Amino acid sequence: MTPGEARTRLQGLGLGGDAVDALMAHFEDAERRGKQGHGFQRVAWLETVGFEPSARPERLVAEEGFERWAGRGALGYLVLEAIVRATLASPPRHARVVVAEHCFPSGVLGYWVRRLAEGGLVAALTATSPRRLPHPAGGPPLTGTNPLAIAIPSTTGQPVVTDVSMGAVTHGDVLEGRARPEELVPFGGEQAHKAFALAVGLQLLVEWCRPAVTACREVRALEPSAFRGQAVRRSACGARPARLDRSRPSRRRALRGSPPQPSLRGGRSRGRRGGPRSPSAVRRPPRSISGAASFRRAARGC
Repeated sequence: MTPGEARTRLQGLGLGGDAVDALMAHFEDAERRGKQGHGFQRVAWLETVGFEPSARPERLVAEEGFERWAGRGALGYLVLEAIVRATLASPPRHARVVVAEHCFPSGVLGYWVRRLAEGGLVAALTATSPRRLPHPAGGPPLTGTNPLAIAIPSTTGQPVVTDVSMGAVTHGDVLEGRARPEELVPFGGEQAHKAFALAVGLQLLVEWCRPAVTACREVRALEPSAFRGQAVRRSACGARPARLDRSRPSRRRALRGSPPQPSLRGGRSRGRRGGPRSPSAVRRPPRSISGAASFRRAARGC
């Protein structure tokens, strides 16, 4: 497919001029870097996907160190385009975590972090995908390929960018016919359990960042036994600690009858009614840590 044909077909989907320009810039960059699976051939795929051409992403939370965006039916490419533009227009003083909901498809993650790094920001971005990776020992798909992209500004002007999927091949390779679906397994051969573990960690990290109302759905959680080929299905409902859910009217009522909770300040926890402190209590992870996260350079030498 030629660039001219791709642009014409995107316009035929009802997308506005700015949206078409943003998509073309992404597809052209993918083509230049040899990622044809994320290039112009995606236009034909977009023609089969139901989306609202006039939809626009919305920033739901805007704080200095944290933002939450909702896709509102817009293509994931355009959600990330809006996030990157907003971040470069108003960069964080120190660090900022940005979580994007309903952001599919996200395209080449390295493309987005590269633009942030060119603006002087250190950036890390991850995104979940449909479950495509099975356990290295075999079985049904348990987790997504869940790529991770990191970009670091450089004094030479060209940022250092890493963009790695946890699969031995990519879904784009399968779409392009360069790989069979059964070849989409964790990379690493005999060490594939490491890539699988990282994919699972990223999957659950992103799940954790979703609002409580959307996190209450069945996910496939993995116990240590899963790394010996046994998977356990577990509900994510209630996985988010009640004390972190600000939508509940009474924290005390929400915790009634529940086991002692760790202190959010990282100190020791106390059970109900003055129970003994637990020396093994640990700090809870931050309430939201994923989606697209960008950070200022800590020093010129980064």
